[in-house]
Amino acid sequence: MYEAGCDEAGRGCLAGPVYAAAVILPDDFSHPWLNDSKQLSESRREALRPIIESEAVAWAVGIVQHSEIDRINILNASILAMHRALDALKVRPGRIIVDGNRFKPYAEIPYTTFVKGDGRYANIAAASILAKTHRDEHMRRLHEQFPCYGWDVNKGYPTAAHRKAIELHGPTPYHRMTFRLLNRQLSLFDD
Repeated sequence: MYEAGCDEAGRGCLAGPVYAAAVILPDDFSHPWLNDSKQLSESRREALRPIIESEAVAWAVGIVQHSEIDRINILNASILAMHRALDALKVRPGRIIVDGNRFKPYAEIPYTTFVKGDGRYANIAAASILAKTHRDEHMRRLHEQFPCYGWDVNKGYPTAAHRKAIELHGPTPYHRMTFRLLNRQLSLFDD
């Protein structure tokens, strides 16, 4: 029975979509670097991505855009992104394991959530890496349109430089308007 690991990236960002990945690894898969993506350098994540993508039994990425996040909230959006990743798998898993403590039933497949699962289970770690690298790639492309926000470096997370850019230039069409972008909440009607 195949087991899919799921994780998301970009949940705490102020801009851009949330990405999730679902990965089914072969039983004998191992790599000395495989770990929670947040514990790895960007270069190691990028080096692991093609290895995971070529050696996985199946993998897929799901995306929920910033406008959907604003409509349904980030928790529901993160779970929806995982469901979209599972929808896109070429192999149907018999079981799902998820990083974190919240998930919603998916297609009557049994699931278990694990806090810090990305540091404990290879298929969740692999999903963490794919979600993060695919999202980072997307944010680097958005950075080309909006270089003043530093998305090539901060990837949309709430750094001081990112918040300062929002203060100076206002939000972009890719910012999550239901998130606290500054010390005061912006509204859709701010000038």
